[in-house]
Amino acid sequence: MPKPSHRDKLLEAGRKVMFERGYRGAGVRDIVSEAGAPQGSFTNHFRSKEAFASEVLDRYFDSLRKIVEATLCDRSLSPRDRIRRYFDVITGKLKAEKWALGCLIGNLSLEVSTENNRLRTRLSTIFAEWREPFAACVAEAQEAGEIADDFPARDLADFLLAGWHGAMLRMKVDRSSKPLEQFKTIAFATVLARSA
Repeated sequence: MPKPSHRDKLLEAGRKVMFERGYRGAGVRDIVSEAGAPQGSFTNHFRSKEAFASEVLDRYFDSLRKIVEATLCDRSLSPRDRIRRYFDVITGKLKAEKWALGCLIGNLSLEVSTENNRLRTRLSTIFAEWREPFAACVAEAQEAGEIADDFPARDLADFLLAGWHGAMLRMKVDRSSKPLEQFKTIAFATVLARSA
């Protein structure tokens, strides 16, 4: 009878440990302990901590894709309302974490982008992919006359993601929803304002 695989447990544990301690602070011992897996199981499944972190990021981004699908692609709402729905759903998830965790993609971007080219490249690819459904929704809102078309949809999508991650950074520091609510209020009153 084959031994059960600890791969999924390790990846889930890695997500939790990296959220709490960051990439540098997440030791292999901490990860296998959190997973309840034998020490050697890590190296059986992953050739390096860097390769492991890349898979954790991919899994995390998969969960975000589901949120994007349920919000930005929800044709029962207007495009502008879909964007608001996305930010509101994420706000609810951040509240459940008591404003302490933020986004693993944003967290690792701050931590590893200056020292780990492989993870930096993966994160850049994730942001580029993440931008596309935002850009599509913004373009649809512009075509429908819901918001002004002063800026290209992709530029506006990049701006929204960058601003949102900045707001999440402040949220973590202040342990408060205030930066998120400020971001939403100002974004929807300015660059996402309804067309006259």
